[in-house]
Amino acid sequence: MGFLRWLGGIIVFFWVLGLIFKIGGGMIHILLVIAAIVFIVDMISGRKKV
Repeated sequence: MGFLRWLGGIIVFFWVLGLIFKIGGGMIHILLVIAAIVFIVDMISGRKKV
């Protein structure tokens, strides 16, 4: 698993924690958007086969 996927997973984890414990208000949803962007960038860049 690449670095970007780990980063996206960690961001999603913190997003879920924010939803469960009601912290961050509307700002917590920005984490979900950032995680989605990270996953999309990782999928687009993909693994280049040599």
